[in-house]
Amino acid sequence: MERGSMLAACLLCWSCGVCVVSAIRRADMFPYGVLSGDLILAEGDDETSRVLLLPRPLNFYDSRYSQLYVATNGIISAQDLPMEKQYVDDGFPTDFPVVAPFLADIDTSGGRGQIYYRVTETPSVLNRVAQEVHRGFPDAKFTPTHVVVATWENVAAYEEQTRTAGPSNKVNTFQAVIGYDETDSYVLFLYPEGGLNFFGTRPKESYNVEIELPARVGFSRGEITYLIFSRTEGPHYSVTSDEQSVKNLYQVGNTGIPGVWLFHTGNSYSFDNIVPASIGGLLVTPPTRGHGLSLDTTTAEYGEFEDYPDNTFDPNNQEEEDDYPLTGGDPEFQTAPAGADHPESLQPASPDAPSSPSEDSGHQVAYGSKDVPLTSEPRYNSEPAERQYAPPNPPERAPEGGAQEQQPQVPLEVVDVYPPHRNEPRLSPGGHVVSVDEDNVDFDTGVIQYTTENKETCARFQQQCSQNAFCSDYATGFCCHCRPGFYGNGRYCLPEGAPQRVSGKVSGTVTVGSTPVQLNNIDLHAYIVVGDGRAYTAISEVPEPVGWALMPLAPIGELFGWLFALELPNSQAGFKITGAEFTRRAEVIFYPGNQRLSIIQTGRGLDEHNHLTVDTVVSGNVPFLPPGAEVTMDPFKETYQYYPSVATSTSVREFSVVSAERGSESFSFQLKQNITYRDCRHDHRTAVPETLQITMERVFVMYVKEERILRYAITNKISPVGVEPTEPELVNPCYAGNHDCDTTAQCIPLQGRDFQCQCATGYRGDGRNCYDVDECAESLSSCGAHAQCVNLPGSHRCQCQSGYEFGFDGRTCVDVDECSSSLCHISARCINTLGSFQCQCQAGFHGDGFYCSQQEGQTVRPRSQCEQHRDSLQSGGEQGGRPSLGAFVPQCDSDGRYRPLQCHGSTGHCWCVDNRGQERGGTRTPPGTPPTDCDRPDEPERPKTHCEHHRDGVQTTSPEGYPVVGAYVPQCDDNGQYTPSQCHGSTGHCWCVDGNGQERAGTRTAPGTTRTDCSEPDEPERPKTHCEHHRDSVQTTDREGYPIVGAYVPQCDANGQYRSLQCHGSTGHCWCVDVRGQERGGTRTPPGTAPTDCDRPDEPERPKTHCEHHRDGVQTTSPEGHPVVGAYVPQCDAGGQYTPLQCHGSTGHCWCVDGRGQERTGTRTPAGAPPTDCDKPDEPERPKTHCEHHRDGVQTTSPEGHPVVGAYVPQCDDNGQYTSLQCHGSTGHCWCVDVRGQERAGTRTPPGTAPKDCDKPDEPVRPRTYCEQHRDSVETTSPEGYPLIGVFVPQCDSDGQYTSQQCHGSTGHCWCVDNRGQERAGTRTSPGTPPVDCDKPDEPERPKTHCEHHKDRAQTTSQEGHPIVGAYVPQCDADGQYLPLQCHSSSGHCWCVDNRGQERTGTRTPPGTPPKDCDKPDEPERPKTHCEHHRDSVRTTSPEGHRLTGEFTPRCDAEGQYLPRQCSGSSGYCWCVDSRGQERKGTRTPPHKPSVDCDRPVPVAPTQRPESVCERWRTSLIEHYGGKPDSQQYVPQCEPDGQFSPVQCYGETTYCWCVDQDGREVAGTRSHDVVKPACLPSAAPPTVRPLPRPRPDVTPPPNADITLLYAQGQKIGALPLNGTRLDATRSKTLLTLHGSIVVGIAYDCKENQVYWTDLSARTINRASLVAGAEPEILINTNLVSPEGLAVDVKRRLMFWVDSNPDMIETANLDGSGRRTLFGTDLVNPRAIIVVSSTGTLYWTDWNREAPKIESASVDGQNRRVVVSDGIGLPNALTYDSSSGQVCWADAGTKRLECVSPDGSGRRVVHPSLNYPFSMVYYRNHFYYTDWRRDGVIAVNKDSSQITDEYLPDQRSHLYGIAIATTHCLSGSH
Repeated sequence: MERGSMLAACLLCWSCGVCVVSAIRRADMFPYGVLSGDLILAEGDDETSRVLLLPRPLNFYDSRYSQLYVATNGIISAQDLPMEKQYVDDGFPTDFPVVAPFLADIDTSGGRGQIYYRVTETPSVLNRVAQEVHRGFPDAKFTPTHVVVATWENVAAYEEQTRTAGPSNKVNTFQAVIGYDETDSYVLFLYPEGGLNFFGTRPKESYNVEIELPARVGFSRGEITYLIFSRTEGPHYSVTSDEQSVKNLYQVGNTGIPGVWLFHTGNSYSFDNIVPASIGGLLVTPPTRGHGLSLDTTTAEYGEFEDYPDNTFDPNNQEEEDDYPLTGGDPEFQTAPAGADHPESLQPASPDAPSSPSEDSGHQVAYGSKDVPLTSEPRYNSEPAERQYAPPNPPERAPEGGAQEQQPQVPLEVVDVYPPHRNEPRLSPGGHVVSVDEDNVDFDTGVIQYTTENKETCARFQQQCSQNAFCSDYATGFCCHCRPGFYGNGRYCLPEGAPQRVSGKVSGTVTVGSTPVQLNNIDLHAYIVVGDGRAYTAISEVPEPVGWALMPLAPIGELFGWLFALELPNSQAGFKITGAEFTRRAEVIFYPGNQRLSIIQTGRGLDEHNHLTVDTVVSGNVPFLPPGAEVTMDPFKETYQYYPSVATSTSVREFSVVSAERGSESFSFQLKQNITYRDCRHDHRTAVPETLQITMERVFVMYVKEERILRYAITNKISPVGVEPTEPELVNPCYAGNHDCDTTAQCIPLQGRDFQCQCATGYRGDGRNCYDVDECAESLSSCGAHAQCVNLPGSHRCQCQSGYEFGFDGRTCVDVDECSSSLCHISARCINTLGSFQCQCQAGFHGDGFYCSQQEGQTVRPRSQCEQHRDSLQSGGEQGGRPSLGAFVPQCDSDGRYRPLQCHGSTGHCWCVDNRGQERGGTRTPPGTPPTDCDRPDEPERPKTHCEHHRDGVQTTSPEGYPVVGAYVPQCDDNGQYTPSQCHGSTGHCWCVDGNGQERAGTRTAPGTTRTDCSEPDEPERPKTHCEHHRDSVQTTDREGYPIVGAYVPQCDANGQYRSLQCHGSTGHCWCVDVRGQERGGTRTPPGTAPTDCDRPDEPERPKTHCEHHRDGVQTTSPEGHPVVGAYVPQCDAGGQYTPLQCHGSTGHCWCVDGRGQERTGTRTPAGAPPTDCDKPDEPERPKTHCEHHRDGVQTTSPEGHPVVGAYVPQCDDNGQYTSLQCHGSTGHCWCVDVRGQERAGTRTPPGTAPKDCDKPDEPVRPRTYCEQHRDSVETTSPEGYPLIGVFVPQCDSDGQYTSQQCHGSTGHCWCVDNRGQERAGTRTSPGTPPVDCDKPDEPERPKTHCEHHKDRAQTTSQEGHPIVGAYVPQCDADGQYLPLQCHSSSGHCWCVDNRGQERTGTRTPPGTPPKDCDKPDEPERPKTHCEHHRDSVRTTSPEGHRLTGEFTPRCDAEGQYLPRQCSGSSGYCWCVDSRGQERKGTRTPPHKPSVDCDRPVPVAPTQRPESVCERWRTSLIEHYGGKPDSQQYVPQCEPDGQFSPVQCYGETTYCWCVDQDGREVAGTRSHDVVKPACLPSAAPPTVRPLPRPRPDVTPPPNADITLLYAQGQKIGALPLNGTRLDATRSKTLLTLHGSIVVGIAYDCKENQVYWTDLSARTINRASLVAGAEPEILINTNLVSPEGLAVDVKRRLMFWVDSNPDMIETANLDGSGRRTLFGTDLVNPRAIIVVSSTGTLYWTDWNREAPKIESASVDGQNRRVVVSDGIGLPNALTYDSSSGQVCWADAGTKRLECVSPDGSGRRVVHPSLNYPFSMVYYRNHFYYTDWRRDGVIAVNKDSSQITDEYLPDQRSHLYGIAIATTHCLSGSH
């Protein structure tokens, strides 16, 4: 079924009820995969992408985010994710922002699926998102600017290897699409048919309980911070609730399409929660087959591979590349639509290559039904269809020494058959230039030959030009030229600035080594960013041996770089010369093997999407390259030589090949090439430079084995030969290619490095962000009648309506003659109508016309000649059974005779015929005119004359049928001869012609003058004079024949000489000329004045005077001829001297000048004042006064001579002194000044008030008071003299004292001040309220009480002035004393206090209970119990008085004893405790579960025992391995009784050894043999010869002053600092320790030694940082889980924490003197540091119930808590020696904070870290190791910004970090 009929059926079904809509298929998803520009997430169980930076912020809920992360477990987050165990098995909401299309425990390890992601601005993707949103939210005004696409393809659920025999084959595919603009965001979830096969996952810690958690689908805002350190749950929205709702995801939807879900997810102004779309309609289970739209192409899309780090491309690290550049980035590469002969859909070529529809295909994706096909007819501005893709012809070899014979060009003429686009003469694909040697090039082969015979003109062949071009006639023919805004060769024009796409096929035979490989029409696609010359080429489905071997063949893609290179000045790219039709022949010779390869690339025009079609044929031999090899090519330059119709070049390239088998090798090849094309030689004004230079700055080549794709990426610039690049800082960004214009914009260079971005034709925007213009929606299309408009990116196309097709010109829709295709029955006649047809049975037959049967009793006469003629055409008999489209079908009458009047159904022409059907001459009439009366007998017809042919050949109407104004039509007499007098109907000129219609010289007369008598015989013709040549050469009409207004035409007399008086017909100026037509100086007169008497002889011409030079040099008109206002033009007298009085025509000022035109001082008068008498002699000139210098120094006019408004100009009297009253002409202020022009205080008056009497003497000046100095120091005007708004100016009384009441003129606030101007407390009033009486004396103020100080200190508002919820504010009585009863307004608790505000024990009551009677005296107080001490020591409020969330506070009964059941208010867990408050084992229950009855005794199994050392060590190591040790990692093996197994091995390997009962290795027992050593727990094992092991030794760090040492599993790495920047280039491995887990690390700057703890070996070690040094074990006993380590270089001590027995120990640096410092009140100690200068220890304890940071002296004294509130998992700890603060990085709160040792001055340095583990401080920077990034991160303390990042090549967790220095830093000893 055709698509149109299926759509019609669907519509018919809808009219009856509803249209059944099926689920989406995978092909209906948004395009994804590497070829769409996607990045790929690394394989694994818990992976997070690198940060995906968004070009513009995204609004999610009511917050804005500039980056996203994509995670394995089916979510997208706006912040880096925690480890999966913190969220993957929990329900909604999460504590971080999440978009969750399928949140479950997903695992892509072992190639089980791929996860793709990208951010894109591709118009087709944006348009599709916009369409989906407008369907789901019809009232939304949403136009997305960016889209994020994340796709999980064939991903599997995590499965424990021990539970099943093998991995399950159930995989899921789903997609999330986030579209957003400046204000809103919308999210689409897509679940294709068959895409969900598992619906939940098992928790990792299910303890063998068979449960499965359904996937979570929805959105979470994440936790919201309040009260600085507190957080609360944010809003969230869930789509699923159980397994059935997960199954419904692909069976239903909220958009009317099963499997498609749409949500409104954010707004920048106000947003409470997610809003789902809701579209009614019948939702059904999808059928087994859908009808998605796919394209026949083996390359779905091709994404850019630009922006490589350091301009290098690492094919093994594609996931780490940026998707696109932040300046908007390029649109993804995708294929053009395939030809009409392609299959309807295409399945993926392999499971690894995702199949996805093209993004810019121009089609709308249809869900579950076929789409309406877009007609293959070209759009209005497209090229003919036959230029679209056709398989290339096999190359033909030309005869020796010459070119192939060129196919003759067939002249076009009107015929009866109108097939589409037969009007374009084909360019022969071969035969132009055969040899690739320049010496053999025949540049006279005549690609296109033009002759004056049968001259081609625009009138006949204009349709050969592009729709975006105009046609010009020349002496020998016509040429096409692209219109402004487009570029090309005229026959093909593309919009300037828009990116260009290329598609085509590659075929041929390539022999690799000795193996021939056939290439059968595989796909080639290219994408060129024209704005900066980047060209990307992808060839798909390339077999592996050829793929590697063709990597050096970058010249295949260089063609596109040359066609669309970035143009430097005085150059042009190839497409402007060749257009879209060309043939490129290249020969490549490889050295040293002399293999030869031929490349033939044929440009076949532009397709309907304006994409260039190029087919490539390769044949020959190439050298073999090893699989996996890498090819690099250096930048190079190549010179192209240009000849008529041919461009050639020769070059030698070098390239290097690096492979594992051969190492690095260097090769070269020679390239010779010719590019032949169709040029236009008629326009001699446009010449191509003889040589140009192409510079290829970056060349990347690669072959992707898995996808079988060969890729080339080249950056190209074209320039004149020899142009060398200047310094980068001097090159205009347009030429350097580093501008930030949009990829659909053109960069226009301006002065220096300035440039302007201008959107390409068909796009709109500011140049940096351009958007497609929908010409169809905005009625900007050029589609004519019977055509409909189809919008395309940057353009549009027109397609004819049903029943119409493109006519001869390829642009106008004409009626389809359906009768020519034999649609009616053979016994019926077909009647064609506009856009349709009718079938009528012939006489004697009956039926509907499509089937006719003979009536009974009727006899059938034989068919007549007319009927046979008609029926043969309708049945297609003359075309081999195919009806001829557009052919003329004769009309017969009922008797079978030709009707006298015949008409052509397609063209509309009509004519008369005789009884044989032959046309009667002279009877043909065009469409729209009445037909000839065919019953009238013919007059004898004479043949057309030359005049009639000429007249009838003139185009007087446009293709649309409108009259063409300005065309000259010759006049013929009745006999068809030229009338002797010819006139141009538009211009009015008349002239005489001879019998051939040629103008008789000297007979032309202008309009309005008497015509020449053409009957008078010609006098003997004299040759044309110079004047006549001049006159006749002036172009008075344009190319289309319209008159050109404003052209000057010289006037000649009867003898052909210049008339002495010449006048310009347009401007009216007249002047005299000499015999050569040269203007005589001084004779020009303007319009309206009497012209000069030109017969009067010239006086001897004097040279121009200075005044005349000055006057004539002033520019009074703009380049467009408009007068320039404001320019001063000097006035000269008749003798050329300056007139004594000069006036400015714009400003009205006048002044006197001397003989040199210099202004005479003191003569200038303003506008309206009488001018100075300039004839009066100057008085002896006095020197300028200070006032005059001041006045004349003010700039009152701009450099262009325009007046400057707002400048203050001082006024001077006649003697040059300051006038006593000065006024500002713009502001209106006036003031008095002294003789120096200084303002006299107190004299300034505002505009509209009377000015001061400045002649009144000043009273004795008293010194200025403090108020006056304050007032006068306030700056109230800007440096330019404009008043400043919003400045407070104090008010002083007449004595200069502060007025008691001050008011702010801008804000309206008022207040009272004392005599020093200080505000009196409590007197400030807001605007609109009555002010305080400031004369009323203050009452004596009592000092504030302790309660009032406490109350005022409580912070109740934030820094922005918003109220802080939850702060406790004490209540005071009228005397300022504490009220006996205090209550917390937020928590509702109340308690009694004493007179010092201290809580009275036992008086606190919870909310909802009656408070205590505080007036009742206290009972004798009993001493606090252990429970009460514990309870009261917990900190529940911050130092600022805010309530702290998350602290566990024990509950005590009335007697102060622990309640048997304790619960955590934050986590919800409950447990039973004994009388000492210690938890009873086995009683802890999670929230929402029934609690254990704590009054019942807990049964203790007889076998229950404490954890052994082996079990504790095993648990500790597994935790450090992230819960999943690799098969190579060591995990202690324990016996059932908890003792060490006698044999210990590394994971599943046979690398084993024997241990004693303490787990210590027995020397000499290690074995690599398949047989493990025989180890007995009670007997000494046999000695096994130890295997040689590589001895670990030290590789010294790089020579740097400061080096960071970091621990990474089995090695210690060195990372030098360059200043404060991480110098990754010099990083190296310091020490490799096989089988170790290095956690804590410290450095001794005095002895240059590194110390570390080994979690695997349970040792503490050290090594010197000198070459070859070996590790030394310091402590190897009684360690279980040694972690943090610190060295006191001053006291020569080391300190460490052991997190399993929960101890802090110390020893000397040699391991002696070991002792325990602390062994109590520790739960999970992690980090430890020592401050040698103060002798203080600090350590962290990340006890989840009560985390804290503590300190003590190095001898174990003065232990105290430094911080215990507002922290979660304080992993990292360091000391800021510059501020004396302790700083920590928290993996729970994600914050980096600092605090003084006394607990004050706490501040947040960075609010959102990832997962910190260890940290150091150096020079205002914190450097920490991060478990999410697996690297070292740098944070600037001052800016709080992450400034640097180092990610080691080997990805695994980094642990401790330390600073190694060449000398001890300050504070370290």
